Amino acid sequence: MALLTPLLSGFIAAIIGIVPPGLINMTAAKINLKEGKKNAMWFVIGAVVVIFFQVYVAVLFAQVINSRPDVVTLLREVGFGIFAALTIYFLFIAKAPTAKKSKIKKKSKKSRFFLGMLLSGLNFFPIPYYVVVSVTLASYQLFVFENNVIFIFVLGSVLGSFVVLYSYIAFFGSIEKKTDYLMRNMNTIIGSITGLVALVTLFNILNYYFA
Repeated sequence: MALLTPLLSGFIAAIIGIVPPGLINMTAAKINLKEGKKNAMWFVIGAVVVIFFQVYVAVLFAQVINSRPDVVTLLREVGFGIFAALTIYFLFIAKAPTAKKSKIKKKSKKSRFFLGMLLSGLNFFPIPYYVVVSVTLASYQLFVFENNVIFIFVLGSVLGSFVVLYSYIAFFGSIEKKTDYLMRNMNTIIGSITGLVALVTLFNILNYYFA
């Protein structure tokens, strides 16, 4: 039971982080349509291999941060500024993105595996995301920085990422119909999420200083 919590935490965190349409999951879906499921699966495997190391590095970094309350407070303040700026940008400044059709040429399984690794490696979002997630879970005593717990959490994150990417491959036909709507409203969705995170962060900052 003690190991089930970090497994589920990593699994759920991965689903939340990767389920919105993005470069990796949409590429996996398009490779499936153009080249078949085998090539798409090799792409996914390459992506999750890199995700494994990204999450592991993020948690190790979070372990250092968690031992420094002053750094955690500073990160909260910096995070509030970043999320507030992102909220303003996405809600009031950014233009609505448009879906672009991309041509995917037939490639080998090996090239698709390394393409998955490349695109996943170029995505730096998982590292700060999992730093925040693991530090937050630790603050609620839902996570401890022990080797076995860290490994289980990373494993859960990899499994969650794989499930989401596989879902894009398996169910892209129904997802594709909703993609245009999501793309038109993506700025509002992201802005609302970052705004909510900014408010929660601000509450934690005020609670720290005035508690």
